[in-house]
Amino acid sequence: MGQLHVFFFPFMAHGHMLPTMDMAKLFASHCVKTTIITTPLNAPIFTKAIQRTKNLSTLISISVIKFPAEEAGLPQGCENIDQIHSEDMAPNFFKAINMLQEPLEHVIEVGRPDCLVADMFFPWATDVAAKFSIPRIVFHGISFFALCAGENMRLYKPQKNVSSDSKPFIVPNLPHEVKITKMRLADFDKEDIETDFSKFLDKARETEMTSFGVVVNSFYELEPAYADHYRRVLGRKAWHIGPVSLCNREVEDKAQRGKETSIDKLECLKWLDSKKPNSVIYACFGSCADFATSQLYEIAMGLEASGQEFIWVVRKAEIEDDNENWLPEGFEERTKGKGLIIRGWAPQVLILDHDAVGGFVTHCGWNSTLEGVSAGVPMVTAPFFADQFFNEKLVTEILKIGVCVGSQQWKRVAIDGVKREAIEKAVKEIMAGEEAEERRRRARTLKEMAWKAVEEGGSSYTDLNALIKEVSAYQAQKHIKT
Repeated sequence: MGQLHVFFFPFMAHGHMLPTMDMAKLFASHCVKTTIITTPLNAPIFTKAIQRTKNLSTLISISVIKFPAEEAGLPQGCENIDQIHSEDMAPNFFKAINMLQEPLEHVIEVGRPDCLVADMFFPWATDVAAKFSIPRIVFHGISFFALCAGENMRLYKPQKNVSSDSKPFIVPNLPHEVKITKMRLADFDKEDIETDFSKFLDKARETEMTSFGVVVNSFYELEPAYADHYRRVLGRKAWHIGPVSLCNREVEDKAQRGKETSIDKLECLKWLDSKKPNSVIYACFGSCADFATSQLYEIAMGLEASGQEFIWVVRKAEIEDDNENWLPEGFEERTKGKGLIIRGWAPQVLILDHDAVGGFVTHCGWNSTLEGVSAGVPMVTAPFFADQFFNEKLVTEILKIGVCVGSQQWKRVAIDGVKREAIEKAVKEIMAGEEAEERRRRARTLKEMAWKAVEEGGSSYTDLNALIKEVSAYQAQKHIKT
């Protein structure tokens, strides 16, 4: 048997593609040949990253398959869920990704990999892998904690016994007491109704059970009770191999991770270099959340009122048609030198790793949460949808390295409702005072654990080796049988 060859098939969203690129680099660093399957307009994200890998570039390649946007009723050039700013278009996007089954089969038939690591949003990938007698590994892109909480919500449906949307209830059978409200659930979970998307998620869970296992971007020391619960109580086969973003060691790798940045890395570093340690709050809400103009206004007012120096990242899609009406009058003049607004894509890992950054206002997407943990930075949590409300619980109540801003309702489009006073209060609380120092101390301890986990002999390094050996053993056994 020759060199192991693994195919990676990420969901078309930056929050899924970036950790997949990092995973491919990690596997390649263990001498595994890797191929990333993606679509034409998403391919440049991977090609640029591969070009920078130098010593690993010969082990990483890309296979491009056509994304049938127009056949699914999507606008031409729409190949990424981050481009969807209307809930009405989301079903068409998922219709398009379901049309990718045949192209995936073709590239597997030609490439003959030993294993397929496919995103959970491709439930049919398990059948595709079985057709070619290769193991399919599921990638969720979320934490063990969120995986456990979500599964127990599905199994026990505690929300059915609650009379009010705002009344907290306990998520049953978890290692800690975790409370949530119906307002923080998606509509189909809140009302326990069957929709096309809920049926899709049920299918994804079913295929997960019959897959080879699950790969998780986390490390054991961060959430040991939930890594154990997921494997031992829920009976899932899983390997933790994160934080995968830590494979980006060079400044250029950190600066160019993802899209083209909207600020020059040297300009950004120069601004940060002029600030004192732990004096800057970094505010960024991911690539998917879509804020109402009124919410952007409240964020601006809250940041200014906090009196802290800040970097604030605002997505271009939210502001490009608004003629700057989302900013309070005179805001940039008043905060000149004290605040830096990045309109578009920011070099987040580079910024978080800088000594000047002392806090992170985040939407609690798992990539951002883990990047904050890896940088040893305490967080202000402002979740809006998906697994984010569960991640907030992990950060604030279990790890105790965060402060809630008070987000109440599950919402992806036209997000509003978080007031400036709450933002001001949370930012001040995370940046100054005795409790802030205690959170910072805990955050730094977790950072040390994260880095140890990915070093040789660490928990994630060891689990990745175990996964590679298991796939190799599976293939060796298959060759013996044939």
